[in-house]
Amino acid sequence: MMDKELLAERVEEVLMKAGFSTSDRCYLRPRSFDLAARKGDLLLLLKILSNIDGLNEQTAVEVRRLSNNVFASPLLVGEWTRDQVQVRGAVYFRYGIPTLSLPTLADCLLEGELPLVYAAHGGLYVRIDGARMREMRLSRGISLGALASELGVSRRTISKYEVEDMDTSVDVALKLEEIFEQELIQPVDPFHPEKAQEEKGPVTDNILRLLLEIGFDVVPTAQAPFNAITRTDDLVVLTGVSKFSPSMLKKARLMSSLSSVVRTKSVVIVDGETKLECIEETALIEKRELESIDRTREFEDLVAEKQNK
Repeated sequence: MMDKELLAERVEEVLMKAGFSTSDRCYLRPRSFDLAARKGDLLLLLKILSNIDGLNEQTAVEVRRLSNNVFASPLLVGEWTRDQVQVRGAVYFRYGIPTLSLPTLADCLLEGELPLVYAAHGGLYVRIDGARMREMRLSRGISLGALASELGVSRRTISKYEVEDMDTSVDVALKLEEIFEQELIQPVDPFHPEKAQEEKGPVTDNILRLLLEIGFDVVPTAQAPFNAITRTDDLVVLTGVSKFSPSMLKKARLMSSLSSVVRTKSVVIVDGETKLECIEETALIEKRELESIDRTREFEDLVAEKQNK
């Protein structure tokens, strides 16, 4: 089994070969994701684990929530699930997060070959184009009953394939393609999963509550290199809260790298005093400065002022 560090290096190599820009790797703990990567409008928040079963539900919920708030897609890359190697060319799901092996990631990004199958309870499944299947069945005068008999399934199952786009086994899908002599299997896109509405947790930090009072929407985090995503309709800020310290400086540098890829602002609210205005692209705002702000526009202007010094 490849250890996580080597796997992460290989993932970064694939991303760079595919033309993605990547953030610095996140080494701070705990962490819900390991790095961000962007190519054009496609932004990924990647979690990398040798065994994908190591991703727990709490972490998955956070990375989904973060992704929703920065317009990204969450992606888990790993080698194993339980005691089996992930099948190349298949998409797995862990608490709703699409999961790929390294070879499958390379196939997608370097060869343009999206997976045709996905793993679920009981085995591997495919998605078929039900409307196209119905169109071909009717044009050839094949009844529901005749097709069901040929496949060894019920008439109701055939109807569900056609009307409800019900997924099916690989064997049945291949048999359908053989009968109609047409491609019916639809690729599975792991980079644009359906987004579920994620509830944000309560804002308990007193400094973050100041941002709420100014008029920001605040989404607190528990396992990220920042304490919250702070946003309005047209502004997104990776927001940290910390006393001035060497660990805060490390966090600010990582936040700067992330914000350049995610295309957000980056701010650390310093609980105390600092003579620094910025750490790379991360603005440092003292708590007393925040307390004097009444509107989100004033906050945005202060960030811009510090970044331009």
